[in-house]
Amino acid sequence: QEELVESGGGSVQAGDSLRLSCHVSRLDIRMFAVGWFRQVPGKEREFVAALDRFGISPTVADAVKGRFDISRDVDSNMVYLQMKSLKPEDTATYYCAADLRWVTATTSDYWGQGTQVSVSS
Repeated sequence: QEELVESGGGSVQAGDSLRLSCHVSRLDIRMFAVGWFRQVPGKEREFVAALDRFGISPTVADAVKGRFDISRDVDSNMVYLQMKSLKPEDTATYYCAADLRWVTATTSDYWGQGTQVSVSS
């Protein structure tokens, strides 16, 4: 079974809200820092938001600060990315990641397959 599986992506209009979900399997989510990254073709994967292993210190990228929020539910092994006031520049494939220490765009231990978010004007 895959460790991380994202869902919730879709096509929306600017200003809309969307919640991405990441189901974590075979891993104790309490032992991992988790995060969300996004990537568009031809560009580097970029950091979006992260949560430490204790689930109490969320960090978000400047580009989404005030609009995106990361959270988790340890009982259901879920990681969420709540997105509001979506902008066309938010269009990307969003990936969930987990790491025993910290998540980065290139060194995270586990990655999901990604879910596409498309935001139109």
